[in-house]
Amino acid sequence: MIAIDILQDAFFAAIAGIGFGAISDPPLRAFRYIALLAAAGHATRYCLMTFLGVDIATGSLAASLLIGMLSLWAGRRSRCPMTVLYIPALLPMVPGRFAYNMVFSQLMFLQSMDNPAERTMYMDMFFSNTMVTCSVIFMLAVGATLPMFIFPKQAYTITRDNKYRSSWKFFGKR
Repeated sequence: MIAIDILQDAFFAAIAGIGFGAISDPPLRAFRYIALLAAAGHATRYCLMTFLGVDIATGSLAASLLIGMLSLWAGRRSRCPMTVLYIPALLPMVPGRFAYNMVFSQLMFLQSMDNPAERTMYMDMFFSNTMVTCSVIFMLAVGATLPMFIFPKQAYTITRDNKYRSSWKFFGKR
């Protein structure tokens, strides 16, 4: 039953990743890698949160690091830039429930200006949901871009082939 839950989570993340990828119009060869990255990342976060009790921000950081590292490999194989692959794969991990509750609590705060007890409750909800949403989005961005800073040469040369690099050598540029 555990394996089915993990595979189901990965499957739906892959579908969402493909959907988000379709919006940015990548080449067709990139879609299988986007799906793979989204499935691996979301399943990693699901496992960390469910079985190890890791919080959502730390789980998102670990999952986005995995997506970033795998996008180096997938970028080379699909001859697409890393960002084309990892941005659609990260989008299914944006904490939509927390973002929705953040906006909802803000609206309810504004509607309950005459009741101090409700106002305090909605303000507390707003700040806690804002902290979770912002923390997770920040961790997703850091984790996905960190491999580009760790391996700058590999990240840059993903879409370049040897023939291209050798022709620039003729012109004195490298």
